Amino acid sequence: MSGPVTLAGRAGWLNDRGLQRVLAALSEGGEEARIAGGAVRNTLLGAPVADIDIATTAPPEETMRRGAAAGFKVVPTGAEHGTITLIVAGRPYEVTTLRADVETDGRRAKVRFGRDWQADAERRDFTINGLYALADGTVVDLVGGVADIETRTVRFIGDAEKRIREDFLRILRFFRFFAWYGAGRPDAEGLKACARLKDGLDGLSAERVWSELRKLLSAPDPSRALLWMRQAGVLTKILPESEKWGIDAIHPLVGAERDLGWPADPMMRLEAVLPPDAARMAGLAERLRLSKAEAGRLFDWASTQPPAASASDLALRQALYRGSADGISDRLSLSLVSARARAVNDTDALIEAGAYGRLLKLARSWQKPAFPVKGADLAASGMKPGPQMGKLLRKLEDEWIGSGFSLGRDALLERAAKLAGGGG
Repeated sequence: MSGPVTLAGRAGWLNDRGLQRVLAALSEGGEEARIAGGAVRNTLLGAPVADIDIATTAPPEETMRRGAAAGFKVVPTGAEHGTITLIVAGRPYEVTTLRADVETDGRRAKVRFGRDWQADAERRDFTINGLYALADGTVVDLVGGVADIETRTVRFIGDAEKRIREDFLRILRFFRFFAWYGAGRPDAEGLKACARLKDGLDGLSAERVWSELRKLLSAPDPSRALLWMRQAGVLTKILPESEKWGIDAIHPLVGAERDLGWPADPMMRLEAVLPPDAARMAGLAERLRLSKAEAGRLFDWASTQPPAASASDLALRQALYRGSADGISDRLSLSLVSARARAVNDTDALIEAGAYGRLLKLARSWQKPAFPVKGADLAASGMKPGPQMGKLLRKLEDEWIGSGFSLGRDALLERAAKLAGGGG
C-alpha cells in the first residue's frame, strides 16, 4: 500500500452519522478520538465489520460527561479499566481511554490512563490489531500493522515473549487470528514463543480458553492453525484428549462444509479431533466449562453407536427414535466426511459416501413420532395402573417401533387387549 492509507471509499460504516458525532464530541477541547482495532483491520482485509471501537485521550469521566452532553446514552461498562459505552440511535460504541500497562501477571493487567498513542498501540497484542483511523478514514499505523496486513502476517508487537507474559491467553489468540487472517506459515518468533510459554495456559480460566478455542474453530478453515498448534504443543496442552487421535479429519470436514453447503460448526469440528469416548468427553466438558447444550451434544455424539452405511431407512428411524437424533446426525456427518476423503482413491468409499449422504438427509429431516397409546387409554379399557401396565406399554411401543411406526391406536389397543388377556 503506497502513500497514505485510508479507509475512505471502502468502509461504508465510516459515514455513519452516529459514529461521526461520537468522534466529534470526543475530539474537541484538546482531546482526540480515533477508531481502533478490529474495524480498521477488517476493512483493510476486506472482511466484515461487526463492532466499531474507539480510543480516546479523554479520561473515562470526561467521556461520560461529553457523551451525556451530546445526548448519547452512557453506560459505564468498564469505567475502572477506561471503557465507556456510548449508544447513539440504538448502536453501541465502546470507547476506551488510552492506556499503558503498569503491572501484569499473565492473566490481567493494571493500567494507567494516558495520552500517548504510541504507548497505547504498543500495549496491544498484534500489529494488525494496533491500527487506528481518523474520522476521515486516514489510517494511523504506529506498529507496522499495514505491512503485515498486506502479507497476512500475524505478528506480536515488539517482543513476542514479553507480550505473551503479559497475558498468556495471547498464545491462543495468536493461533485464532492466524486461523482467521493469516497466510502461509505463522510468524516464526511468535510460534517459538508460544511453544516455549505454553505452560502459562494452565493459569487461565476454563471460560477464557474455551471462548478462544471456539472462535478459532469457527474460522473458515482452522486446519492450518490446528496443525501449528499441534506442532507447538499448544493443542495437547488445552485438549489432551486429542493427543493420540489426530487432526486429520479437519481438512476434509472443511471441504465437505464448502462442497455441501454446511455451515461452519465449531462443535462438530471439535468432535472431529477427539476420540468418541463418553467418559472422557464428560471430563472435557467439565474441565472447559462447556454450556449444558454443548456438553450434551458432545456426550450424545460420543455415546452414540455410528450407523453403518448399509443401514436401512427403517433401522435408522428406529435408532433415531431410541437414541439422540443430534448424536446420530453428527456421527453420520463425520462418517460421510471420512468416506468422501477416502473416495478419492476408492470406488467402494464413493458408494459408501452416497449411502451416508442419504442417511444423513433422512436423519436431519426426521421428526420424532408420538406413540399413540397412553396409560389413560389402557385404564379406560379396565386395566389397573401399576407395573404391569408399564410393562404392557413398553411391549406395545416395541411392537409399534418394529412396525416402522405404522400400527395405529386402534390396532395397538386391540393388541393390548390380547396381551392383557394372555392371548400372546
